[in-house]
Amino acid sequence: MTGAETEDDIPVGERKTVTDFCYLLDKSKQLFNGLRDLPQYGHKQWQSYFGRTFDVYTKLWKFQQQHRQVLDTRYGLKRWQIGEVASKIGQLYYHYYLRTSETSYLNEAFSFYSAIRQRSYYFQVNKEDRPELVVKKLRYYARYIVVCLLLNKMDLVKVLVKELSEEIEDYTQRFNTEDQLEWNLVLQEVAAFVEADPVVVLNDNSSVVVTSNRLQEGSVPALEQGMVVGQLVLADALIIGNCNNQVKFSELTIDMFRMLQALEREPVNLATQTSKGTLEPNEKPAKRENPHKYLLYKPTFSQLFTFLSASFKELPANSVLLVYLSATGVFPTGHSDYEGPYDFGGVLTNTNRDVVNGETVQKRNQAQKEMHCLHPGDLFPFTRKPLFVIVDSSNSSAYKNFTNLFGQPLVCLLSPTVYPKSVQDQSQRGSLFTMFLYSPLLAFSSVCGLNSVRRGLWERAQEFLRKVFRDIGQMITRSRTIDQAFLQFFGDEFLRLLLIRFVFCSGALRLHKLFRESRSFPESYPELPKQDTVESSLLQKHILELATMLDVQSLFWDDSLEAY
Repeated sequence: MTGAETEDDIPVGERKTVTDFCYLLDKSKQLFNGLRDLPQYGHKQWQSYFGRTFDVYTKLWKFQQQHRQVLDTRYGLKRWQIGEVASKIGQLYYHYYLRTSETSYLNEAFSFYSAIRQRSYYFQVNKEDRPELVVKKLRYYARYIVVCLLLNKMDLVKVLVKELSEEIEDYTQRFNTEDQLEWNLVLQEVAAFVEADPVVVLNDNSSVVVTSNRLQEGSVPALEQGMVVGQLVLADALIIGNCNNQVKFSELTIDMFRMLQALEREPVNLATQTSKGTLEPNEKPAKRENPHKYLLYKPTFSQLFTFLSASFKELPANSVLLVYLSATGVFPTGHSDYEGPYDFGGVLTNTNRDVVNGETVQKRNQAQKEMHCLHPGDLFPFTRKPLFVIVDSSNSSAYKNFTNLFGQPLVCLLSPTVYPKSVQDQSQRGSLFTMFLYSPLLAFSSVCGLNSVRRGLWERAQEFLRKVFRDIGQMITRSRTIDQAFLQFFGDEFLRLLLIRFVFCSGALRLHKLFRESRSFPESYPELPKQDTVESSLLQKHILELATMLDVQSLFWDDSLEAY
């Protein structure tokens, strides 16, 4: 209320407008704060609460648009407050994406975050002597950058990072704060994340081309007519990142970031699917496009097991659970006569929040097993349903010692455990094995030491790879000796592409001159018939043709050419 005005001087209608606005604002904050108390796992419990929160925010957003003038004069509504509402709606859409894995909601989050910047909602914040408001602005930038990274808007990310850097500098100069180091770390992390791809695609004018590696129409080899494969569908995926010293941003390691995109279709813009201005979350796209995902950054064993159990419990009939582990290897300390599923080590789980009975202090008996480790045996209970496991670790070979106890489809794809030094030196920018599963051409170019590829050549090579992948698909389905588990997963497009890329990766590394020992090749459980797949003369011929196309044929053994 302004100046000498009393409440009685304000028309009743305008007073009601302010009261209604205050009610909606309080209600929205209350619901938003309640979101963090919802369980992170399980598909059902959170949906009605999210729906109510969306509903109140939609009303609040429309209400402030319709009554902006009254709220300006009678309530003193500031532009940063409008920005704060828009930012919360952006966060809601982003979290809805995390809960549902529907990439279309990322576009909705982007449109709200983008509007905040275009309309300069936070512009006045820097003129107010309130550091907590500036922090809101900085957090908005960090969230906007995450969404842009997930949408591959790399040019915009670079602009936002520059703006955020200037904002942080201004903030730390004006207020003598203790969080300066934290914000500088955010900048360093996102800068390293943007530079993580080892190979760039260049236009003729040498500007960088942004390529997408999500599933696109026509990118998966079709099944041959009459080919009988399983009808299983990938419904749930756990993506776990616990690698020391790997590039990360906002609880996403670069490996997690790549794998989550390998399990998503290219997003569509929901504005074209709905006539309303904002999309209610119950207006889901017509069919479930992507498998649901849980992203777990450095989980403890308890957290990992809880999420695994929740996924397992809610897995629909005829569906597959995928577990992707990108983690530091844990090796067995002692040697036992009986070698069971807990005798080969596994991959690291986080100890920070999971110390049991002071276990870290006491010296363990040699016969005891590592506690903070996901052993192959820990996954055995979950093989009662179709399970597809990918392990990218220095001890991935521990998972070769699997046993299929329940006769359900089960496949494990395992990374090399040892890399040549030149590849090992790049490991901070993400694992080569995961890169092959995410973008085979990026990984192939990287392992050949290329830093950049011209756009025309890149597109020709991608087109050639589509032909190679069709042939690999036929090798898998026509093999007389292949384990049926591979074929049971082959009906699902995501799993089909992962299996084909795995075979390509194995074939390429076997021919590469730097990869000299068997530990440097990927493995699988069950084993693939090598002659039919990874050591097939046709695949070797294709790999050498691709190497010639990229002018790196000298890096590969070409004995097989003598047969042609």
